[in-house]
Amino acid sequence: MRDTSRLGLLGFGLVGRRHVAAAQGLEALSFTAVVETDPVGRTDATRLGLQCYDTLEAMLEDTSIDGIVIATPTLLHIEQARLCVEAGRPVLVEKPIGVTSKEAEATVALAEAKCVPLLVGHHRRHNSIVREAKSILASGAVGNIRSVNAQCLFYKPDAYFAKAPWRTKFGAGPVSVNLIHDIDLLRHFCGEIDQVQAMTVPSSRGFENEELASALLRFTSGALATVTVSDSAVSPWSWESTSAENPVYDPTDQSCYTISGSKGALSVPDLRLWRHEGEVDWWNPFTVEKKPHDGADSLVNQLLHFHRVLTEQEPPLVSGREGLQALRVIEAIQCAAQTGERVIVETSINGTAPDTGAISQPTASLGQIGR
Repeated sequence: MRDTSRLGLLGFGLVGRRHVAAAQGLEALSFTAVVETDPVGRTDATRLGLQCYDTLEAMLEDTSIDGIVIATPTLLHIEQARLCVEAGRPVLVEKPIGVTSKEAEATVALAEAKCVPLLVGHHRRHNSIVREAKSILASGAVGNIRSVNAQCLFYKPDAYFAKAPWRTKFGAGPVSVNLIHDIDLLRHFCGEIDQVQAMTVPSSRGFENEELASALLRFTSGALATVTVSDSAVSPWSWESTSAENPVYDPTDQSCYTISGSKGALSVPDLRLWRHEGEVDWWNPFTVEKKPHDGADSLVNQLLHFHRVLTEQEPPLVSGREGLQALRVIEAIQCAAQTGERVIVETSINGTAPDTGAISQPTASLGQIGR
């Protein structure tokens, strides 16, 4: 077993380029090859020393590649992940794991049956802010979680959609593309979601998806969460604008999550822990404690984690099963919005329930595949 991991990349678009940039200077791993059909993308990849392949099948024949990162449009995720798993090649697929949970479930089951690591790119879990928030909640500092509010609000300009028309298609709206990150973190922090109610507003720009959605989520613990997402609403309240995770977004001093419990409350990502002085009593003054974090890049952390999975040092933090469950909640939100009814969320594959590690409480063309 090599000390360093050689990675192959599917798609040299916006997200694929971020993965390659995150790997620069890392001794543990490097990208050595890419599947890209767009001439500009191939030229740029070649300049970085990456070997370019026309198809995934051709790259899978390269036995020097230890693992594959899939950074293509969502419509291609499941088919490409399945090919990797069938070839016995560990794979990290960008979120969402697929367009539908039905198609994703078969690939997740296949990966588990073949014991091939299948990871999903919910990279926020690798952020030091998230690790610290998880630690605070697990310590019991806020008591039993009762109420959560999450906001994911921003304005994507028309040029963003014109550059990649697939972003206007069904399955690429803010619920699927953006809110799924927040759903993954809420499950990570608070446990499994078992019921959903929701409303959505269609795109005013004529796209096939929604531009605004609000949902009420119930956790198996009995806690409730309200979540709102829009790609057409100006606001400083989103992970992108509050976490300083990606330098392309101007950071604010706001928070996008508030988590309230029986003993205290935590805001994220600013990690302010609010508790009453003395006994828990609404008449008693509040104390606030700002928790530190190391500020490490979550994409770098995710790639380093992938290396440790490849070298059998640790299991996947966000497995295919975890990615599937986040997608099921997203589908439940979409279904609830369409029907106006409460939706029960499925939580098993072949009768086996997922382990979230959360706190316990009572067929598209390959074409230009860059994401």
